[in-house]
Amino acid sequence: MTDSKRDAFLAGERPEDVAFFLAEDAVGDPGKLADYGESVPGGIVIVVDGDDGRNAFQAATGKDPMAFAKQAMAEEGAVSPSLTGGTCPEGEGPDHGTRFVFAFAEEENEEVGGLYGEGDVIHAYAQCECGTAYSRKWVAGER
Repeated sequence: MTDSKRDAFLAGERPEDVAFFLAEDAVGDPGKLADYGESVPGGIVIVVDGDDGRNAFQAATGKDPMAFAKQAMAEEGAVSPSLTGGTCPEGEGPDHGTRFVFAFAEEENEEVGGLYGEGDVIHAYAQCECGTAYSRKWVAGER
């Protein structure tokens, strides 16, 4: 077993959970969330049971997580393998910081093939300060 909930999630050991990153400036008082997640430079990462996590993400961001994921799938971008940020496909600089990331894991499915036949797949969706939503997926433990 890995050291933290986030490490376990990224290794594919917590497929029933969701993970999300909230930038410090995307949350009114990030200190209130300290008991629920892992403080990281620039924000907090929270890993929690799927239903509770989706509800918490929506409460924190005002976005339905699955509608957000559908929107973000339209644009591929670079999401940090630590889930702590990303690189906006529209550019870099002060207006292109990551506001939040939402992620879930899908268990290996050899019948589907491709990436899904190689192992559990992490789906990560990010929102930039400029409003651009983008996504990335990878096999758990390989990034």
